[in-house]
Amino acid sequence: MAKNTSVPKQKTMEDNHKLASFLSTGLFVVICGLIAFPLLAGLTASLRPAREIFQNGMSLNLKVSEWSLDNYSYLFTMFINPHTSDTTAIADSQKYFMWYRNSLVLTGETVILTLLVCYFIAYGLTMYKFKLQGFLFFMVIGTMSVPFEILMLPLYTEVTNIGIINTNAGVILPGLCAASTIFFFRQYMTSLPKELLDAARVDGCTEYGISVRIMMPITKPAFASMAILCAMGSWNNMLWPMLVYRDTSKFTLQIGLNTLLTPYGNNYDLLIAGSMFGIIPILIIYLIFNRYLVDGMTSGAVKG
Repeated sequence: MAKNTSVPKQKTMEDNHKLASFLSTGLFVVICGLIAFPLLAGLTASLRPAREIFQNGMSLNLKVSEWSLDNYSYLFTMFINPHTSDTTAIADSQKYFMWYRNSLVLTGETVILTLLVCYFIAYGLTMYKFKLQGFLFFMVIGTMSVPFEILMLPLYTEVTNIGIINTNAGVILPGLCAASTIFFFRQYMTSLPKELLDAARVDGCTEYGISVRIMMPITKPAFASMAILCAMGSWNNMLWPMLVYRDTSKFTLQIGLNTLLTPYGNNYDLLIAGSMFGIIPILIIYLIFNRYLVDGMTSGAVKG
């Protein structure tokens, strides 16, 4: 009689599946630990005086009894930190909320305008057929291979000649048509049925109405995903705003925090506390759009 080998094979497959699940889980735990360590180290450092940071460095100091909210208190109440002799602390701390407000306004304007412009560009490249369509899309994607450092000087000259230097428009307009955002919208739209457009045209809907009233609500997951990425990019951007802005009253949070590092003294306790508090807006945006993120990232991967 022939031996039944299906049971051992099935058991071997189950064992391999368990081993693969265990290894993948362990890998993700290690990756999460590597990502979380800088954040936890920064949080604990913001609860300690500057002298301990210099002595022990950025570490997970679990001595909860030594933690305090003094750094945040000095940051929000605009007092000089007694752990440093930097006399510029008052002026810097008074500007903190101004920098924070500037970053919020700039990020909000950048996200809204970038999403709208990139959506309509991607919509035109996806939903209509015309000559040089593939070439135009190739040109858009080709801009992703050009480092920003090469474009800085021409962009700065152009912004200066137009007369929008030292304005939010000077910061936003050069990056308004983000190639990565256009590519993401286009990939998402390729998975949508084109019959929706034909049905809307039969019902008498205009082309603008189709794009805004029908297609835009369907692409809500893509908008949510790109809103998170655009907000992160704008909030953390420092190089280009630092070139455009000339008045300290227009500085964003990233530029302002950088001014705490001076040749005459480094106010690290306020710097770290201000940086940790600056994570809150991005965290809120992620929590709001989190349920759309996975859907938006995977919808364009499989067609049909």
